[in-house]
Amino acid sequence: MATTNDLKNGLVLNIDGQLWTVIEFQHVKPGKGPAFVRTKLKNVLSGKVVDKTFNAGVKVETANVDKRTMQYLYNDGSDFVFMDPDTYDQIHVGPDVVGDAAKYMLENQDAIVARHDGSVLYIELPASVVLEISYTEPGLQGDRSTGGTKPATLETGAEIQVPLFLEAGTKVKVDTRDGSYLGRVN
Repeated sequence: MATTNDLKNGLVLNIDGQLWTVIEFQHVKPGKGPAFVRTKLKNVLSGKVVDKTFNAGVKVETANVDKRTMQYLYNDGSDFVFMDPDTYDQIHVGPDVVGDAAKYMLENQDAIVARHDGSVLYIELPASVVLEISYTEPGLQGDRSTGGTKPATLETGAEIQVPLFLEAGTKVKVDTRDGSYLGRVN
């Protein structure tokens, strides 16, 4: 248990049996009336964001979420297998939990695995990853960086939009949050 005075960004709260992460919080002391805390909370499982106001000093239940860097080993056909680099323990994570992160994960890549009471809540990748383009239409003479874009398939199977001049075999930096092209990597 904690009070609203202990709130900070990233803290996970257990409200009515659901886990919510604090995205933003603001202590407000109006001229009249009691102080309160205005928060923006994100549901850990669904990603839904809500605004919630607490009276100052009210007790809130915190949840113990274990965030650990683990190495993605392989996909066994149904689940994704992650290994703890310290203990070598392996865990199996279902595709519904991994979600869109699967589009940007390569074998032996590190990811943050968040667990609560033994169950995996979500997988968090770095903000950007470097992947190789496995297929895209060849560029034509005159295609430059200021032109349009074309679809390209990455080595993980994900499809993103890249500038016209890029060709297969080029390594690119990709934003894992929205799948946007960030630049070419030499």
